[in-house]
Amino acid sequence: MVGLTTVFGSGAMTNSISDIEESKCILVIGSDTSSQHPLIAARIIQAKEKGAKLIVADPREIHLTLFADLYLPMRPGTDVALANALAKVILDQKLEDKDFLAQRVEGLEEFTQALKDFSLQDAEGITGIPAEDIEKAAVTYAQAEASAIIYAMGITQHATGTDNVLSLANLALITGNIGRPGTGVNPLRGQNNVQGACDVGALPNFLPGYQTVTDQRNRKKAEEVWGVSALPANPGLTLGEMMDAALGGRVQAMYIMGENPILSDPDTNHTRQSLEALTFLVVQDIFPTETAQLAHVVLPSSVWAEREGTFTNTERRVQLIRAALEPPGEARPDWQIICDVAKALGAFSLFPFNSAEEIFEELRKVTPQYAGMNYRRLAQGSLQWPCSAEDHAGTTILHTKEFPRGKGRLTPLKYKSSLEVPDSDYPLLLITGRVMSQYHTGTMTRRSPSLEEEFPRAFVEINPEDARGRGIVDGAEVEVASRRGAIRAKAQVSPRMRHGVAFIPFHFVEGAANTLTLRAFDPVAKIPELKVCAVEVKPVE
Repeated sequence: MVGLTTVFGSGAMTNSISDIEESKCILVIGSDTSSQHPLIAARIIQAKEKGAKLIVADPREIHLTLFADLYLPMRPGTDVALANALAKVILDQKLEDKDFLAQRVEGLEEFTQALKDFSLQDAEGITGIPAEDIEKAAVTYAQAEASAIIYAMGITQHATGTDNVLSLANLALITGNIGRPGTGVNPLRGQNNVQGACDVGALPNFLPGYQTVTDQRNRKKAEEVWGVSALPANPGLTLGEMMDAALGGRVQAMYIMGENPILSDPDTNHTRQSLEALTFLVVQDIFPTETAQLAHVVLPSSVWAEREGTFTNTERRVQLIRAALEPPGEARPDWQIICDVAKALGAFSLFPFNSAEEIFEELRKVTPQYAGMNYRRLAQGSLQWPCSAEDHAGTTILHTKEFPRGKGRLTPLKYKSSLEVPDSDYPLLLITGRVMSQYHTGTMTRRSPSLEEEFPRAFVEINPEDARGRGIVDGAEVEVASRRGAIRAKAQVSPRMRHGVAFIPFHFVEGAANTLTLRAFDPVAKIPELKVCAVEVKPVE
């Protein structure tokens, strides 16, 4: 979000999901797309069947590598080094889009100068990818008529996450792969309304529509619509900062809705201690999650089929849903619960809503990207933002003629290693992710017998060479330990893994992968380093 906003002025998927099939080259990096976004993976495979070249960069041989023209088995956390090397080849071989750069991009001279002393041999040493494969990938991406980049949390959930995103945006800018069908820089969001939550202001530094809270004009506009005065001018705390503040006594109460940080946040022991230190914890959710077990008050919410409202998905598509069922027992839609809590706190006049539609009508007044949408239009079909007026058809591709910030910005970057690297005590690099049949922290999917049967417990995937050296056989019970704690899991010995790398999905409370991860954060986006940490794996005696 922060990286793309810096480069383009907008932090969203630039193209549409259907547009992937128009690509002539697709670079997938930091995304096990088949497990995390299987419908989008199907689009990638369809593009491949139409003749597109597919490049996959990942420490594991994920499902998409079966279809890849080129697989780049990179060391975890070396994304900037790889992207810089790709850019270096493109510039050295004069494969850049000179017209696009001249007309729509700034910072080329500084960017080129920063790459001057960086070689393919340097990149091979850092990433572990043969120099000739890096060169082949760069040429393939640059020479294709339309090249797209697709990434997910394997890029963003690092202490260098913002740099990772900036480095991918650099590639798109120097080759002119922005603003056309089949191109773009396309982040895939982790859940079905992450984009929508960000759009409407669920970020500590933005009002709805990514309008910074530090800008007085933005605050004044929102104050007039909301009927309030003196909105805070300083950004609030991120989730990680809230946890630290709770443990330090600076935050005493927390209201958690639709989130299960006991499993999803880094360093589970620290997260638990932080929540237990609160004077008052409210959890609003559809099931009694691990986080809800710690709550002083639990507010039962309705599920998607029991409420009305909108979802905004990863391609900026706003979709209207209607309730098909009545909520059971005391469960109610989230907006009703929030309004009643606000009224009980004395803010009755600020929450006068009687329907989700009334809330959306207020939302479109403060969110420029949603201004042209309403329930009548959405009932006829979904719309993609920006949609600035009621006669606007929505936007399938961003940045076709110009960027919101004016010119796109190239960013010189230096590779920085992960904050925790292997040593004699913890010689393996752990990466975390998902499996297709389980979703996020398993709040919903682990209640499905058929899904649970497919992946019923935590496992650790490990390279055969690493397994032999530790006396580990496939299917054995093992202990995985880091400097933060230890878990038990089932060993999956697989040649899909790079030597020196292990993988654990984070869905399982019985073997919670985030017990192992560290509380390091990207200094700009404040995203935690969930994807890389040092561990050791040993057989259980």
